[in-house]
Amino acid sequence: MSSRDLSNRAERHPEKAKRADTPVLRKPDWIRVKAPTSQGYKDTARIMRENKLVTVCEEAGCPNVGECWSQGHATMMIMGEICTRGCTFCNVATGRPDALDVFEPGRVAVAVEKLGLNHVVITSVDRDDLADGGAEHIAQTIRAVRRKTPSTTIEVLTPDFLKCDDSALEVVVEAKPDVFNHNLETVPGLYPEVRPGARYFHSLRLLQRVKELDPAMFTKSGIMVGLGEDKQAVHQVMDDMRAADVDFLTIGQYLQPTPKHHVVNRFVTPEEFASYEKAAFGKGFLMVSATPLTRSSYHAGDDFTRLREARLKKLGKG
Repeated sequence: MSSRDLSNRAERHPEKAKRADTPVLRKPDWIRVKAPTSQGYKDTARIMRENKLVTVCEEAGCPNVGECWSQGHATMMIMGEICTRGCTFCNVATGRPDALDVFEPGRVAVAVEKLGLNHVVITSVDRDDLADGGAEHIAQTIRAVRRKTPSTTIEVLTPDFLKCDDSALEVVVEAKPDVFNHNLETVPGLYPEVRPGARYFHSLRLLQRVKELDPAMFTKSGIMVGLGEDKQAVHQVMDDMRAADVDFLTIGQYLQPTPKHHVVNRFVTPEEFASYEKAAFGKGFLMVSATPLTRSSYHAGDDFTRLREARLKKLGKG
């Protein structure tokens, strides 16, 4: 773990220190959640601590952590807790990461077994400091979970491997996750401000290449709204994803973690989310989750079941 005090905002996000503060808007009633207090939440937290694991639920300040952890559903964040990117929306700490922990894949597998997970989501920080972007470490984690709990379905939420050889993606796909997820995060026009270290069409092409490498693998991607995009741009992203044969789309409300992060442009209403969901199903996605509290791994297990059923129905086997 890092020697930095990651509870200190200035140390957590040094690249944002010179950004002007912006007011964090009061959340509307439809997006408020209760503080986590259940025994299930405490048990999940204990298993994470005992196995020295990091979760994106905590690092990114997910609003659904109470609900998910009470059911034993935690999204493992591997390859450390420090990201080499400085996206303006993200609350994960940024800077120079520590060396990879070769024992981490095994600890993830042990935690999956202890939690009794039927479906696990494994995500990671960006590791631009590694030649393969961490692809082999992700693959090792998939294989470790497969050995420990063969019946658990595995969803990976990967970096973009922007600075890597094409073989990096192949390493992850060859490990056979059940779902390959990579988030586009926002519309292309907002990338310079929101995802300055990423490239929209590279991320889109990454998702397309997964299908070329393994046509049977489910692909998934998501965006946030409320960052300043317009509806037309959101619909264009949907079309772009379908052109890349993405199966599953998630759309959720962006929430500003601190005054140094990208400002919330507006809170999108539940009715507008419902209209996005209807439009996305109309465009041919097998599965869509579009609500204010939707996050990539929110209800991922139940959604995966519906995703498989939707494919079978489409193939006439349902």
